[in-house]
Amino acid sequence: MLDFPRSTIYPVRARASAGVTPMVVRRRGPKPKMPDADLLKAIRDDLAASPFKGEGHRKVWARLRILHDIRVSRTRVLRLMREHSLLSPHRQARGEPNLHDGRITTDRPNEMWGTDGVRIATVDDGMVWIFSAVDHCDGTCTGIYAAKIGDRFAALKPISQGLLGEFGSVGADARRGLSLRMDHGSQYTSDDFRDQIKFWGIAPSYAFVAEPQTNGVAARFNRTMKEQAIHGRIFKNPEEVRAAAVASKIDTTATGVLKSWGGLKTEVQHLTHIRCGNARKNFLSTTSA
Repeated sequence: MLDFPRSTIYPVRARASAGVTPMVVRRRGPKPKMPDADLLKAIRDDLAASPFKGEGHRKVWARLRILHDIRVSRTRVLRLMREHSLLSPHRQARGEPNLHDGRITTDRPNEMWGTDGVRIATVDDGMVWIFSAVDHCDGTCTGIYAAKIGDRFAALKPISQGLLGEFGSVGADARRGLSLRMDHGSQYTSDDFRDQIKFWGIAPSYAFVAEPQTNGVAARFNRTMKEQAIHGRIFKNPEEVRAAAVASKIDTTATGVLKSWGGLKTEVQHLTHIRCGNARKNFLSTTSA
């Protein structure tokens, strides 16, 4: 059985039996004044006469036009030089692919928090900022804050809320050993922000530039918050945004943020949520005692 349709086989056989000469593929469009063979010879002569090495097609094209009055398209010169390996040698930078197959979550609560900010549109006051702090163990929102001005002081609010809620203090060395994952936004790179978290004993852990996956826990929480509490609603002022953000924090904290993400929770995520939840209960009971 042949792997060709009859509509292809029979016409081919008919042309072969009739002795039809196949058409030769030629250059489409108007014929140039200078054939490719002559232009290629002019390019080779120009490269041989040039005292410089490693020149690209642009300089060859310019010299042909100015010195030899050969007016052809630059792309045509590029095509001929590429087809005959006459372009200047160059090496393209090769780097190892970043597969992002690592892990940014932790096995115990309060080892690393992630923080990030998003902007929400309001009717009366324009854009309003929402800053959140999320635990990298089970995705619990430890703090959330909304403000009209999203400066470094507003970005510190969810961190201070988390310290009060988890450790009961915002004094010096309130949580030494805690890491804070964040991006390179101007709020997080300011001296006031860095000095304040240093006062609390928190170590900064900046995400890699142009790689938002490294701050994926906080970004995923913000996405879920917008899907569940922000999108589809019209807010008039920052107070309404703040109320919606706080309600979103209470809901995700009570039900477990992994569970609230559309119910799409694998067995591994389920076990991680249970392990971190039990560890959080033991941690809070130990600190309260």
